[in-house]
Amino acid sequence: MPTVNIFKAKTELSKLVEAVESGAEAEIIIARNGKPAARLVPVAKVDVSKRIGIAKGKFVVPDPDPELDAEIAALFYGEEPPKRRRKR
Repeated sequence: MPTVNIFKAKTELSKLVEAVESGAEAEIIIARNGKPAARLVPVAKVDVSKRIGIAKGKFVVPDPDPELDAEIAALFYGEEPPKRRRKR
């Protein structure tokens, strides 16, 4: 866990980020006037394999509503949406 001063961190930031990102260094301490001020650490990786299907069975997708389709299409094209009657 090396310690670098702020001036060196500013001039060699890309090298320091590469060292942390590649795993060569677990963390780098950035010091101001010899006192630790900040810690440069890699961002935790998100496991995206568990995202797919996470909401399966949690809600029901409603049937398509042609009136809403027309309203959404009008909004995309910057037009006034057609008036629609509310279902009760």
